[in-house]
Amino acid sequence: MYPYEPEKGREEALSRKKSVTLKDLADELGVTIQTISKALRGHPGMSEETRQLIWHKANEKGYRTKEQLRQLEQDRIAPYPLFQRRFVLVQSEQSLGFHRLLMQGLHERFAEYGHRITPLVLPQSLQPARFEEWVEEQSILYADGIFIAPRVTPDWFEGRLLQLDAPRILLNYPPPEAKVDSVVWDVYEAMYVCVRTLHRKGHRNIMYVGDISSQRGFILRWQAFVEAMKEVGGDTRMEQHVIEERQTDEQWLDLVEQRFKETTPTAIICGIDEDVTPIYYRLKSLVEIPRQCSFIGFLNEPSTMLPLVDRPSLLIRETGYRAADRMLWRIANPQQPYEHIRLRADFQHGNTVALAQR
Repeated sequence: MYPYEPEKGREEALSRKKSVTLKDLADELGVTIQTISKALRGHPGMSEETRQLIWHKANEKGYRTKEQLRQLEQDRIAPYPLFQRRFVLVQSEQSLGFHRLLMQGLHERFAEYGHRITPLVLPQSLQPARFEEWVEEQSILYADGIFIAPRVTPDWFEGRLLQLDAPRILLNYPPPEAKVDSVVWDVYEAMYVCVRTLHRKGHRNIMYVGDISSQRGFILRWQAFVEAMKEVGGDTRMEQHVIEERQTDEQWLDLVEQRFKETTPTAIICGIDEDVTPIYYRLKSLVEIPRQCSFIGFLNEPSTMLPLVDRPSLLIRETGYRAADRMLWRIANPQQPYEHIRLRADFQHGNTVALAQR
């Protein structure tokens, strides 16, 4: 009896998934079958909100188009797997700001296949000599794959994770010579979009505020800012911006205020999510936003502590979703070359950018 049970389970899964039709989705969402079909095929003719709602509902119900099934077959990924895989997301306290969004994307995608994802937080007290012991305690090598979060500290930890003999996906820009697939939201492109958005509004004197050295993503933000500013003829001298290593929060905010008074920028770009709120309120105490100074913040998502801030879309949840796909592909195709995937998004307009005052 036992040898036949997996096949029986597969037949039941196929029956359950195939029972969902376009009409079922249309009836549940209150739209036409044609709208459902256009959304799933990527055709124009609807808002992005409607398209995302349809995609989410189709994924939730397990509906897949013929094109999706063909792609899964081509990638050697079983659309209706017979057993549950277990994956882990390894992170440190510094990466917890991304935790909910990354986990949401990973969980949503894996749930479609019946797989699960478990978060693990690196103890700050862990020493390199105990790394292998910690890996064994957490049963990391018994997982089907490992996701490595961004901003993992201390620095040695990421390197050791990249050396583990298991399928791995880095949710960050990869270091040189790293033999790993990576998926990340594209902060380089996002910074270019911010500078060009302000330039089109007439801003030439733009100040950058943020760490530019401690993380690869932070370094890339600054590099993109410099390149974009050179293209539009802006000032990229380091002393015109607030990029020094932080001491205390109050001293750092005082430096921002001092530099702002010295350089009188017409716009500020704050490049780090946790810095956006304190910078906004210190700037607001000095000038009227956006009439006297425009403001753009690299927020991971909208904040209830702020007005509707102009910001680039940082596709963190979508990165988790795409990374789940990449993990399943890597497991099925272990000999294929490594790839770096960057998710590019649009600019979200809010109430903190205005035309530059002439």
